[in-house]
Amino acid sequence: MYYPRSFLKFILLGFLLVSLPLLYALAELTLSFDRLVSQSRDEVLQTSQAARASRQLFEQTTTLERVVRQYLILEDHALVDDYNRLRQDFRATVRQLAQLPLERGYHEALQRVGGRESDLHARLTSGPKTSGGSVELAEGYGQLVDEAQTMLAASNALTQTAIERLQQTAAEGRDKWRWLAVATGGIALALAILFAVLIARPIRQLEGAIRQMGSADFSRAIEVNGPQDLRYLGQRLEWLRARLAELEQQQTRFLRHVSHELKTPLTAVREGAELLRDEVGGKLTKEQRDIVRIVRENTISLQKLIEDLLKYHQTRSFESATLGPVMLGDVARRVVREHKLAALARGLTVDLRLQPALVVGEADRLRTVVDNLVSNAIKYAKRAGRIEIRTWQEGGQAHVEVTDDGPGVDADERERIFDSFFQGRAPTGGRVKGSGLGLAIAREYAIAHGGEIAVHDRRDGKRGARFRLSLPEGAPLDALTTVTGELRTAPSPGDAT
Repeated sequence: MYYPRSFLKFILLGFLLVSLPLLYALAELTLSFDRLVSQSRDEVLQTSQAARASRQLFEQTTTLERVVRQYLILEDHALVDDYNRLRQDFRATVRQLAQLPLERGYHEALQRVGGRESDLHARLTSGPKTSGGSVELAEGYGQLVDEAQTMLAASNALTQTAIERLQQTAAEGRDKWRWLAVATGGIALALAILFAVLIARPIRQLEGAIRQMGSADFSRAIEVNGPQDLRYLGQRLEWLRARLAELEQQQTRFLRHVSHELKTPLTAVREGAELLRDEVGGKLTKEQRDIVRIVRENTISLQKLIEDLLKYHQTRSFESATLGPVMLGDVARRVVREHKLAALARGLTVDLRLQPALVVGEADRLRTVVDNLVSNAIKYAKRAGRIEIRTWQEGGQAHVEVTDDGPGVDADERERIFDSFFQGRAPTGGRVKGSGLGLAIAREYAIAHGGEIAVHDRRDGKRGARFRLSLPEGAPLDALTTVTGELRTAPSPGDAT
């Protein structure tokens, strides 16, 4: 597809081409209207002249008949002279009508009237009249008057015929204009759609490229077709993508090296703190035990921060090759077992309500999502409180829901709570500060699996938070046994840990 050098020129070209059919239709409409006006003017002029001349011819014929009858009665030759003068006007009217572009039948009738008048005039001027000849001459002029009156009626019929021709021409023009409007409108619409697609294509490509880079996907090259200025913009986006991909690789190498360099001395410091706490090197005083506790807690906090940073970075390299069937109920049970000591330390009761829920995904990453939700609930739940964990499958989706009885999440924080490094209010009695990456990692993994994660109020309206993870189901319930083996039945509401 040929594109002009400038996007603006391409838009102007499209506008011009779309306008051409409409301009042609407008020009054709104008010409047709001019032709109709010209024809109407000619028809009106001709019919008015014919009507006026026919009426004049009838009046002149009537006058000639009256003069002839007077002459036949009075035998005054002066009346013959009057007749000859009137006859000149009569012949002039006949010639005027003969010059009009009238129908053939009308001209033939006009010739008959002229010929009859010539014959009657020759008989009138031939000499003395007998009584029988006078009667025939008078009857002949009477017939001449009748024929003139017939021509007057014919001129009226000619006017009606002209009106019908104009109506027919107008109807034909109306049909032509209608079909022309439909055809040109269809062509203009087709051209408009074509150019809209051609104009929207590079814009969609640019939007897709921006979305691709916004989602940190630097693996696919960016290519934008279209005018030269948009292609140049696509080339600059491709350069930016390559640059960001290079920086991403550098960041990966940096995190890998930093994690390796930090873990070794941090492990040694933590092991030393554990040995001192166990009084392997000798009995410690109260002040020394406080110092060891501070060192141990800060090493734990630093280790968790490093692990969260690594996990968050790994969300950008989600591997679809590791996907497989995962029972969310089994994942929830495993996570609860891993957090059993933390829950016991706070005196929490964990209520499991697990119904069959199968998804296709990466087991370790789904465990990380549920782990972050459960650890968050344990951290924020009130002491000796209650945590409820539910799994079920409904409407083509599998759900995991974790509910606690803590302070809940403020409405103005619900959108930001999944942002990286955002930290809400500190948990009651919490001693280890979080990194602000747990829920961000959970959301990244949920999106990577085609699902979503959101926070809601508790169902019973009490204080607390309710996090729900929703994922596309992996198989219908009647097929679960063929994928995962024997199904476990859902525990009763009293099944607690």
